[in-house]
Amino acid sequence: MSSDRTGGSEGSADEYGEGLGDASEGPRIEFYGGRWLSALPLAIFVVWAVVQSGLLQVSATSGLVVGMLVALIIGMFFVKGDWKDYANTIFEGMTQPVAATAIVAWLWAGMFADTLQAGQFVGGLVWAANALSVGAALFPAATFILAALLATGIGSGYGTAIAFTTLFFPAGVLLGANPILMFGAILSGAVFGDNLAPVSDTTIVSAVTQDADIGGVVASRFKYAIIAAVFAFAGYVVAGSTMGSPFDVGQNAQSLFVQNSDPLGLVHLVAIGVVIATAVAGRHIVEAISWGIIASVVFNLVFGLSSISDILVFQAPRTSGAAQSLSGLPVVELVDPGSSAVGGSLFTGATGFFPLIVLTLLIVAGAQILVRGGGFAAMQDWLLTRVATSVRRAETTMVLGTAAINSMITINTAAEIAIAPYIARIGERFNINGYRRANILDANTSALGYIFPWGGGVLAGYTAMLGLPDQYDWFTQAMLVNPAQVWPFVFHGWFLFFVFVVAALSGFGLEYVSDRESEEVARV
Repeated sequence: MSSDRTGGSEGSADEYGEGLGDASEGPRIEFYGGRWLSALPLAIFVVWAVVQSGLLQVSATSGLVVGMLVALIIGMFFVKGDWKDYANTIFEGMTQPVAATAIVAWLWAGMFADTLQAGQFVGGLVWAANALSVGAALFPAATFILAALLATGIGSGYGTAIAFTTLFFPAGVLLGANPILMFGAILSGAVFGDNLAPVSDTTIVSAVTQDADIGGVVASRFKYAIIAAVFAFAGYVVAGSTMGSPFDVGQNAQSLFVQNSDPLGLVHLVAIGVVIATAVAGRHIVEAISWGIIASVVFNLVFGLSSISDILVFQAPRTSGAAQSLSGLPVVELVDPGSSAVGGSLFTGATGFFPLIVLTLLIVAGAQILVRGGGFAAMQDWLLTRVATSVRRAETTMVLGTAAINSMITINTAAEIAIAPYIARIGERFNINGYRRANILDANTSALGYIFPWGGGVLAGYTAMLGLPDQYDWFTQAMLVNPAQVWPFVFHGWFLFFVFVVAALSGFGLEYVSDRESEEVARV
């Protein structure tokens, strides 16, 4: 959508139009100070996130949840009349399908990544890197390429961020790569796939909202994506050779890990291949990742890479008679009273994202308030009358406008759905081709959703990272990367954004409606 696809490439414009309600549908909210005040909750959240993550260096998703809750409460005091419509809009926003899309992808991807981790996939990667002499300097660049391939195959940038942070990140840190650079490379690969994959939700939404076919959109945006990717790859090669790791895991620990790493863990490349092949075949992303989970569980058990209790275990109190009678089962473990719990990779992979899920729902609620309060309409009117007065200025406005919206609505598909009608109106006014409009819309929502420290893709990867100290004795809390540290190193995201800034200013790749007939690119 954004990161992740839940329905397949056969999604229609009507289907994706259900993401964020149109201001003409449902109750209109009046604010003291006018329509612009409807942006207040999201603006307060952005300020909160900058202070918490950037200034105070506190990377707690739960803290951002509180920030969004406070912002929604403050916004209520600026509503004219009855607060009922404002409160109902919060519920309306939290039930939007676009939020459910991200949530489902996170849960499934988290279970898949943790099951691969339980199956020694990280050890297999370290063994392969050592055998192929891929040292610390080149590992971030290699990670970027592999993450880009996975994200392009499965159409899930968020899923890729979760899987690679869980699996490739610790391998790179162990080999001596800079942790910040590693995290940036993973997010860059997610950006590439989110932007280019035919099965990505951002690709689908950008196409159908601009009246363009998906095949033509993908074909037309390849030149932009590959230019940014070449520069990003070169950036990771150069940075990898100059930015060493500030952490010394110890030569003994590193050598011991490499010696004990099992090449058999690489069998999980087959499980990843199953996910990619299933997704590319047009199957639902939930089905694709489910098959990957099944394959990884089978490989773990058949090859002895993990036990069934590593995947799922019920830790029941030994004082329970029922628990004692079932203690012979491999998924039941007797523990002292008060220590009962559910564990295993399936459990930890899913539950680790609960705070992020709550934050996502609240952010989409804030976006819905912006729509119902007329903030988007006010922005459109201002842009059309004051800024977008020529083709060059119109395209620059579209690029910078999507960037501004993504700074507030940090779930990129939600931001894309919200701004898409206004991109269409500005573009149509200047006769700009739908493929060009779709590319501008998608590139910025894909890129910036993985750059801002409070962005959904960044927080998805960071949430996965939080579990690493519990997984590896050598991985310390100090090795965790604060989201506020990584934004300069998401090279592909930045290069993709600047490619379109240059394209808008120079006219590179500009097409008008008359330049391309629909039958020339009708591939859907």
